[in-house]
Amino acid sequence: MNVILPTKIFLTRGSGQHKEKLVSYEIALREAGINPFNLVRVSSIFPPGCEFVSREEGLKLLKPGQVVFLVMSESATDEAHRLISSSIGMAVPEDDRFYGYLAEHESYGQAETDAGRYTEDLAVEMLATKLGLKLDGRRKVGRAYRLSGTMSVMARSITQTAAGSPGLWTTTIAAAVLIT
Repeated sequence: MNVILPTKIFLTRGSGQHKEKLVSYEIALREAGINPFNLVRVSSIFPPGCEFVSREEGLKLLKPGQVVFLVMSESATDEAHRLISSSIGMAVPEDDRFYGYLAEHESYGQAETDAGRYTEDLAVEMLATKLGLKLDGRRKVGRAYRLSGTMSVMARSITQTAAGSPGLWTTTIAAAVLIT
């Protein structure tokens, strides 16, 4: 049996505007650097032992036309001045023998910092729930969390915001790209 287990992951984001919704989405993918791939959305598990790499390093490992797995958040509007956001939050145990969690979040009217923090908190809470652990309050220091007093978890996020323009579609995306 072949097992597909990603070994590397990177975060990316983009936004696009165009009179056609599909083209605004394509522009957002281009800005994120992931438009030349066949994208397959997956659910939200951060693989154990997976290494976080920069977007630049991750893109060098991929080939045009390749099937690429990712967790992606996407938001679009055709309303002028409407603020949209797409965010991916990661909750990764410091002990890399354990899996982590990726959460996606889309919102209207939420600032980039607020959307990112919300998505990080959401990822940590979802990981705690999946592992049957309790979240010991909220953040301890910076992006560190503690679950049931025993597991240390680090969180991070990437968020893209944009405001709609008259007569145009605006699309935002944020993605965690998994590399096998």
